[in-house]
Amino acid sequence: MHSIRFRDEEHERFYVQMLDERKCNDGYHRALFYTLGISRETRSYIRDLYDFSNSGIKPEGLSAPWQTGSSIRVCRLAFNLWNGWTEAGGERYSTPHELFDCSYAPYFFEAIRLRYPEYCRSHERTINRLAEQIR
Repeated sequence: MHSIRFRDEEHERFYVQMLDERKCNDGYHRALFYTLGISRETRSYIRDLYDFSNSGIKPEGLSAPWQTGSSIRVCRLAFNLWNGWTEAGGERYSTPHELFDCSYAPYFFEAIRLRYPEYCRSHERTINRLAEQIR
């Protein structure tokens, strides 16, 4: 398994703390908490976005006044990786064109790898081989 790329120390600390608290290490939880940990806002307002008592996402958190354009992208991707969620009538805002058009894009790819590791393994080997050939 590859090492995980974090945006900063706070991102990594949040991710580890959330997985430890939830006692879950499946792809759903890894991708959700990794993604929601990218942004300072989503880390700060995690209780607006995730229902810890029922273990589920809270899409109504998208309309919170603290949301920014980037934090909304973070939430939409996190929610989609959790259970395929898209906003009814606003599905177009969950497309790669809309989501990846920000500085968080490299971390979004990492979130996808965490959610779907079984589909990314062979690609990682190919990328590593290509990188070695370039050196």
